[in-house]
Amino acid sequence: MGKSGFRGGMPGNQANMMKQAQRMQQEFMKMQQELEATNFEFTAGGGAVKAVVSGTREFSEIVIDPEVVDPEDVEMLQDLILTAVNGALKKADEKTSESMSKLQGFPGLF
Repeated sequence: MGKSGFRGGMPGNQANMMKQAQRMQQEFMKMQQELEATNFEFTAGGGAVKAVVSGTREFSEIVIDPEVVDPEDVEMLQDLILTAVNGALKKADEKTSESMSKLQGFPGLF
């Protein structure tokens, strides 16, 4: 046994850091799979327009109440669609940020 107190291999600190890194990678993969499987929904105009986006930022659904389709006011419908789409994306981004902040609990890695 040498002065450092260990025989071959990594010192205790480095081994712990490697274990933490592996655990963090596993947590990240799990979180990523959960986010990809989650749908985020947002409605605009009191439910007149609904947008649904997956955790991979792909839109799976846009629902428009036929009663809000007014050929004389297409701009209002466009605004409602944009509001619903941007709201759904914002929800997905917020959940992603929230999940990523949980990974920052691994000391010495961030």
